[in-house]
Amino acid sequence: MKENQEPTIEQIADLLTDIASSLMSSGSHTKRIIRNVSRIADVLGYDTDITLLQMSVMLTITNAEDRTKRLTTNKKLNPLLLNFTTVSDLSALSWRTHDDKLPFDMIQSEYKRIVSQKRISPWLVMFLVGCANAAFCGLFKGDLPSAGLVFAATIVGFFLRQEMNKRHVNHLVSFTASAFIASLVAGMTYVFQIGTTPQIALAASVLYLIPGVPLINSVLDLIEGHILIGISRLVNAASLIVCIAIGLFTSMLILGLEKL
Repeated sequence: MKENQEPTIEQIADLLTDIASSLMSSGSHTKRIIRNVSRIADVLGYDTDITLLQMSVMLTITNAEDRTKRLTTNKKLNPLLLNFTTVSDLSALSWRTHDDKLPFDMIQSEYKRIVSQKRISPWLVMFLVGCANAAFCGLFKGDLPSAGLVFAATIVGFFLRQEMNKRHVNHLVSFTASAFIASLVAGMTYVFQIGTTPQIALAASVLYLIPGVPLINSVLDLIEGHILIGISRLVNAASLIVCIAIGLFTSMLILGLEKL
């Protein structure tokens, strides 16, 4: 868009929909998305009406001075890929837009910069998740050998989940498979009598898969009155927990630990 040229209603709607979609896919709860998008829209001279669903976002913008000028857009959401840096930066951008009355061009360029930021290395994330899960094992009074095997189990399971996500495998399948592999590796504490707390190792091996953010967001949405998306998120989180249980129970059956 040329400098000093007024943005069209289509361009504004597309940008606001992209911002809402990025916030949703990065792990933000509904009220925060509505506040941030409405804050930016207000500076651009538009009122907003946002409907968030589990798989899409629908946005209607209306010119504050001429109510006959309105447009509705709908965008399919990307898979949930938690990135709290993106959520924080987009929230900060909405406040900068509000306080400094940023023009459309600058808002658009800042949005592109934020969403194009390089993510943390997946190998580093994998290592840190492994350390965190091993720490959980220690927190639950697991011994050092058990914690070490939980670390290895987490690395294997997390790597499998990453690879399945890259290949766009259904997330329910990837959670089930990751829980199965991680618990199968941790179950080696029983097979080879490693350490004195094998039961803790087995239980801790799948904790990295617990969908904490969707659960928290679902409760926040329900409390704040966003019933439809709140229930959707709750059902999705419950489905993931069932998948984790199926993967864990399957590995226990194979290892002969179903009566544990």
